[in-house]
Amino acid sequence: MRLLHTSDWHVGRTFHGTDLLADQDTVLAHLAELVERLSVDVVVVAGDVYDRAVPSAEAVRVATTALRRLREAGAELVITPGNHDSAARLGAFADFAEAGGLHLRTTIDAIDRPVLLEDAHGPVAFYGIPYLEPDPARLALGVPEARGHTGVLTEAMRRVREDLATRGPGVRSVVLAHAFVTGGVGSESERTIAVGGVEQVPGCVFDGMDYVALGHLHGPQRLADYLRYSGSPLAYSFSETTRKSVWVVDLDDRGLAGVDRVELPVPRPLATLRGRLDELLEDPEHDDLHECYLSVTLTDPVRPVEAMRRLRARFPHAVHLDWEPEGGAGAALRYSEAVRGRTDLEIAENFLTDCRGAEPTERERALLVEALEAAGRADVDPEEVLR
Repeated sequence: MRLLHTSDWHVGRTFHGTDLLADQDTVLAHLAELVERLSVDVVVVAGDVYDRAVPSAEAVRVATTALRRLREAGAELVITPGNHDSAARLGAFADFAEAGGLHLRTTIDAIDRPVLLEDAHGPVAFYGIPYLEPDPARLALGVPEARGHTGVLTEAMRRVREDLATRGPGVRSVVLAHAFVTGGVGSESERTIAVGGVEQVPGCVFDGMDYVALGHLHGPQRLADYLRYSGSPLAYSFSETTRKSVWVVDLDDRGLAGVDRVELPVPRPLATLRGRLDELLEDPEHDDLHECYLSVTLTDPVRPVEAMRRLRARFPHAVHLDWEPEGGAGAALRYSEAVRGRTDLEIAENFLTDCRGAEPTERERALLVEALEAAGRADVDPEEVLR
């Protein structure tokens, strides 16, 4: 049996305010092409199909189109929810969907009820463990003494092993789980699932399975031959520099036979730039970044006016802008220290200076005086200020 392991689609997510639905549709359509080209039997999606518990109608359309394409390409689908999904919404009509080859495992009481699929060597049991929020999950699992993610996942896997033992010899096992397993490396785009400061679970929790398809971390990672993260199909932060991919997993009569990494297309690459605004706008070396999602750090000593508008005239997909003046902006003060003994006008002037790296002009100071007078501030003496 051949599996395709993917996760963390996050359909509906934006990238620094930019809609990604078209990019998501493109890369998810490629998964269906892989299914057909590589003769994949089963696609497993280990959580975070959507980016929000209540996805938009457009996000639902993109996700359901992707699932339809995968099914039409010939694969059965096994899906479990992540921490971004609403398990109840994702699992709606699960019993009806199963008849069409879409197997949704979204509830705690179904953890030990596998999807059984057959190949030439017999059955393969797919166990879907939905994302388990520790406090409600330990009560639902009947283990009130369990603590944190490790406690509830340990109980979930106990149930999986107990059921697998009843299946008899020769039944191979695949587990889908959405968790932060020790040894994995996170990125800037995952939502924390820490409870009491602890979010990681040891990989030994999953010992004894033929393959464990993990979701939650957005970079492709191998923690053990049988224990892997596929990562997200698109980059959702500028920290995600590794090429996106999926795992193609082969099972033979004895279990795991091999795993291959297959890279995915990049609808729009990411890039970063650093330097003074005028130099970035004029340097011909940056011409190849025209079609990239761009993060720019400006080093001008004074914050340029309308910097993003000017950048987008040359780089239409610039989405993120920082300002770090050369030489640094000095040590930050606590608010109480920064305003102690200063008038409202001085505070306003210092705010402008800190934000822009240059003192306000006389015209700007006059406007500040007018604004403070209009607000009825008594500590402003216009004659003194403008003298």
